[in-house]
Amino acid sequence: MSRNAPAVPQDPFLAAFRGSFYGVLRWPQLDELWQRLRDDAEGDWYIYAVGETPPGTTASADQLNRFIDEVDGLLRREHEEDYCGIVYTDSFDQPTYVKIFDPNNLGVSCGFSDNPPKPGWILSKLKPADLEADMPLPGNRRRWWQRLFG
Repeated sequence: MSRNAPAVPQDPFLAAFRGSFYGVLRWPQLDELWQRLRDDAEGDWYIYAVGETPPGTTASADQLNRFIDEVDGLLRREHEEDYCGIVYTDSFDQPTYVKIFDPNNLGVSCGFSDNPPKPGWILSKLKPADLEADMPLPGNRRRWWQRLFG
């Protein structure tokens, strides 16, 4: 391969996926993040369940608000900690990308790993590219997702 070969353009969604993120450490921080997203509900958000077919269109304000309500309830029920720590955003002030890890599939989400787990869900203003899930979605998660968007 020539050292002067043209660079292959990278998908913007994948570039952002590999970018820098800030951990939402406390539940009140998560409440603030959700409110920012709700305030920008008409902001062309894609809602993507990793392992499912990426959405081709953005969510409506009602879909975004329903997803936030449902995933917030799921996280608080199933992440039995007094801290959050499983949601990451590219910005607290003007978020455009949010990774939400499934409390039942955390693997090594903290610290360093050559092969970190993928999030369960992504909210993004960039059209999602297909990310293969580390493991197939469990039946209960698939039914939950289909109930929301099926």
